[in-house]
This record gives sequence, structure tokens and C-alpha cells, in this order.
Amino acid sequence: MTAKRLRVFALLAISVVFLLAWAFPIIWSVLNSLKTDSDVLAYPPKLVFAPTLDAYRDVLFGSGSILPNLLSSVIISVGTTVVTMLMAVPAAYALARLRFRGKRFAGFYVLATQMLPPVGIIIPYFLVLRNIGWIDTYQGIILIYLSFSLPFAIWLLVSYFEDIPFEMEEAAYLDGASRLKTLWRIIIPQVRGGIAVTVVFVFLNAWNEFLFAVVLSGNTVRPVTVAMFNFVSVEQTLWAKLAAVSVLAMLPVVVLGVVAQKHIVKGLTVGAVKGGGRR
Repeated sequence: MTAKRLRVFALLAISVVFLLAWAFPIIWSVLNSLKTDSDVLAYPPKLVFAPTLDAYRDVLFGSGSILPNLLSSVIISVGTTVVTMLMAVPAAYALARLRFRGKRFAGFYVLATQMLPPVGIIIPYFLVLRNIGWIDTYQGIILIYLSFSLPFAIWLLVSYFEDIPFEMEEAAYLDGASRLKTLWRIIIPQVRGGIAVTVVFVFLNAWNEFLFAVVLSGNTVRPVTVAMFNFVSVEQTLWAKLAAVSVLAMLPVVVLGVVAQKHIVKGLTVGAVKGGGRR
């Protein structure tokens, strides 16, 4: 075997190891969600078993159904994404294309907010929401999610706006278009890929968030990431149901990733091929 083939074989072996390490939690959840609790706890672990959908039936239609929790996650994630994008697009455009006093500080502030540890700011958020009566409400959780999703979205979108040549915008002004019309008809179509990427990441961040959700939610609004712990108690852990909920919580993320895959790849490569839009 030549040295080149050895290197290829070594790279393939390393790739397989990393792929298995990445996929192991997913495979573990899927397999255990199809077992009974006794099969899950069997030692040595059963690799051959009779699959059953009892765990899915119980978590979806049983007494402790997680359907309301899935609905809460959808409302929170979609609400956070819509409000974030409505605010982030014009803000990112202003930071990338306009000249105004304090622009450098505003850009630094947006970046600095991403460095704050969530655990350090969760208590002030909790006290504010409690005083205005927004604990365990959709508007309260969405408002807090905006505090980290909006700076992230602005920071991500600014680079896409900066890569658009200023000549396109100036040509629109010469034709009599207003700034708002230019933004809507000329600029935004050029950054559709970046907007799609940002929408996906903002939605995923809101869907997967746990720390703020577990503190700010209650019996009325309880996302699925928090509801998973309904199957964990001091006496026992219902592993099959817990695995089934994990799989159901992953499904929307996987579906969104597959559907938006084309836009994500396109959006991530736009910034690499464009240039010259900065002034």
C-alpha cells in the first residue's frame, strides 16, 4: 500500500470516527425511543429487540401529552424569528450602509452583547418580567429571546449588506427611488441568502434554548426543551419516553435544515464571492 493510500485510509478512518461520535446521541435516542423501558434498562444492552411505538403514543396522546409544549415551542420560535428579522434587517442595513455619529460604538455594542454570559443576566431579566407580570407568558419569553437573537441577527446580516456594491444603490437613487424603496426592491433581493441563513439560525437558537425557558416559563407556557424533564424524577427516569420526546424535539430542526439546506449553502458562500461594497 502506497503512502498516498495510507493517508486516504487514515483520513477516512478519522472521518468515520468523528461521524459516529457525532451521530451516537441521535442513534441512541432513536433506538431507545423504539424500546420498552425494560429493554432500555436491559444489561447488556439489547441490539436486537422488538420495536414498538408505545413511547411515542404515550408522550403524544397520553395523560402527559407534550403536544401543548410543542405548540409553545413553535409559537415562541416563530414569534422570536419574525420580530427579530423585522428589527434586524433595517438595523443591519443602517450599520452597513449609512454614515452616522456613534456608528462604530453601535457596532461594538451589538458585538459585545454576544459576549455576555446568559447566567449572569438571567436574574435581572426575571425580576423585570416578574414586576410587569410577564413571567410564564409568550410575550415575556419572546422579549427576552430578542435580547440575544437580535444582536446575533444584526451581526450576521451586516456582512451581507456590506458586500453589495454601492453603485447599485446609487443607480436606484438616480432613477428617483427613495431609500425605503431601494432597500425593499434593490438591496433585500440581493441578501435573500443571508436573510434565509439568519432566519434558520435565529429559529434554531430559539427552539433549542433551555436556560431562560426553564426560569421564565411555568405551567402555562412550557417549551418542549423544558417539558422533557417531566419524564425525569427522583424515583425513576422514563428513558423510552424521554428518548421519544428528544426525537420529536429534533424533528422540526432536521426538517428545517433539510428544507433550507440550499439557501444555507448559498447564503454562506455569498460573502466569500462578493466584495468591494464597503466604504
